[in-house]
Amino acid sequence: MRPTLLPVLLAGLIGLVVSLKAQSMDQIGRLGVGMTQALKNDMPALSFKLQRSPAFAMGGLLGMSTSDDDGGYGAGLKLYRIFFDEPQLNFYGAAMGALIKEKTLTRTRSGFQFDFTLGSEFAFSGLQSLGFSFEFGLSLNKLDDFVVETVGYHFVVAAIHFYL
Repeated sequence: MRPTLLPVLLAGLIGLVVSLKAQSMDQIGRLGVGMTQALKNDMPALSFKLQRSPAFAMGGLLGMSTSDDDGGYGAGLKLYRIFFDEPQLNFYGAAMGALIKEKTLTRTRSGFQFDFTLGSEFAFSGLQSLGFSFEFGLSLNKLDDFVVETVGYHFVVAAIHFYL
């Protein structure tokens, strides 16, 4: 009897995995528009994310202020590699490259930022059009000095996207 139990268990496990994939967040081809505050010059930025396939997504961010005393800009691109997909959540790795500028009354600084992070985007059941993200990893950035630092972005800072 035992040799026939293994194929039944294996078929059940495959069926469970296939059914979970069918119920996963289907964002392929949908454009997510929202906000992020992950730039090192603390500039709030508009953010977009487009999932091109089940495994890859691309995004960008743009923030600016013309204020004389607390202005500047930040613009960057971001690539996502989705490792694990669940019904209301996916787990991904991301790489971001951005140009940043910060100006105050006394000085103007410009530089760059490269982030290499792992993160997750989740949605509430029945509200799949709204995605909340959190990320953690490393940031290599330069405004005054070149700095390598660990980062942890909670969902208010990492990104909130509304999928069209």
